[in-house]
Amino acid sequence: MNTHNERSPRPSRTRFGKRTRSEIHNLLCRRKLVPLGRGFFNLKVIILFSTALVFGVTGCAQHRTDPVRLEPRPLGSKIPSFRPSAKPNDIPEEPRSHITVEDALALALMRNPDLAATAWEIRAREGAILQAGLFPNPEISTEIEDLGGSAFSGADQAEATISLDQFIELGGKRLKRKKLASLTFDLGGWDYEAKRIDLFTQVTQAFVRVLGAQENLTLSDEMVRLAQQVADTVSGRVQAGKVSPVEEIKAKVALASVQIEMRRAKKALEALRKQLAATWGSTTPTFTLAKGNLRSVFPVPSFDQLVNHLSQNPELARWGTEISQRESVIDLERSNAIPDITLSGGVRRFNETDTTGFVAGFSIPLPILNQNQGAIQGARAQLSKAKEERRAAEVRLTSELAEAYRALSTASAEVRGLERDVLPGAERAFNSVNEGYRLGKFGLLDVLDAQRTLFGARAQHLEALIGYHQAVAGVEQLIGARLNDVKNTIRKD
Repeated sequence: MNTHNERSPRPSRTRFGKRTRSEIHNLLCRRKLVPLGRGFFNLKVIILFSTALVFGVTGCAQHRTDPVRLEPRPLGSKIPSFRPSAKPNDIPEEPRSHITVEDALALALMRNPDLAATAWEIRAREGAILQAGLFPNPEISTEIEDLGGSAFSGADQAEATISLDQFIELGGKRLKRKKLASLTFDLGGWDYEAKRIDLFTQVTQAFVRVLGAQENLTLSDEMVRLAQQVADTVSGRVQAGKVSPVEEIKAKVALASVQIEMRRAKKALEALRKQLAATWGSTTPTFTLAKGNLRSVFPVPSFDQLVNHLSQNPELARWGTEISQRESVIDLERSNAIPDITLSGGVRRFNETDTTGFVAGFSIPLPILNQNQGAIQGARAQLSKAKEERRAAEVRLTSELAEAYRALSTASAEVRGLERDVLPGAERAFNSVNEGYRLGKFGLLDVLDAQRTLFGARAQHLEALIGYHQAVAGVEQLIGARLNDVKNTIRKD
């Protein structure tokens, strides 16, 4: 009679698939695949021990998956721009009626596809940082010796070895790879910032062109109205028999000419509205009116004051990170010259004697022929190249700022001169000649000449205002800040 002490031992609950460990052992031995003994199952202990040894030597991996973002330049920094984590509710809708420059900038910075693509490129570089900090995977290998041949029969004398190999990097390669990937990420941040400021300037200039086109259409409408008044005056004098009918024909020709100009202005406005909408990825604009003040003109700071802010340009500020990245490449290539080792450990089963033994070893390359000299030399040359490129960028941006400042100063002086001297005189001359023609003091040619002078002065003033605001946007792009902010900083100093 069996008691509870005489019960059969419970089978091991360790499973491989749906079979117990004992079942697998018996199955393999019975089929003569690989002669196994108890020592084979000590492999689990060996693997755990080897893994603990490897991680004890190399340390634990720490991954920087969210690097510190660069501080954006002051220009437009308060307007949200697209990030891969943006939610649909964060993206504004295009206005259905009027639109301001702030609305246009908010739309473009959140919906522009080129800027969004650059943001996703930064997210991809975050993955590169994670990957750079990972350890190499361990490798498990199996070897069976004396399985058969002329000197051996069957598998009775076979020797089975299972080992675990771990590649270990020396010289701090993993940390240096992470540092390099992090600096490459920061360069992506500078690329994004440069793209954001370029888009900011593009939208501002496109908005200015739309405002100018609207003002030009209003001016064309005013030209048609004045030309119609002249034509009506001439027609009245012809009917009264005071002037020749030829003058009425000339007046109608002048009226038809300005009507053609008005139709051209309408087409130009329609095209410029589409160009503005394209900055936020729209092919059909829904806004009906751009609201802004082209006549807002303020004094221009000196060139030296603007040069002091040139360092805020992302294309120039990025070179500090660029040079650090090239130096990091040199450090990594130097560490690559240090040979790495491969540790191995495992268990060997001697079937003939029914015994088990442990095996261990390591391998290391001998840095005799290849010490990574070429890669180190190339990395040093790339560092020297970066330093020269930084100098070239400084010269180029200073030259571009000088040209933009010249355009800004010229446009500002032209606006002031037109408003002070030309426009008032042209308006007075036209009004006087037009009134004198009614009274018979001047001829039609005098009226048409005064009309052309007035229209030309107004068109020139409008072009000067557009050029001024375009130049302001160009200068702000180069210094990475609003021109008004630069003036306020100067006053405080």
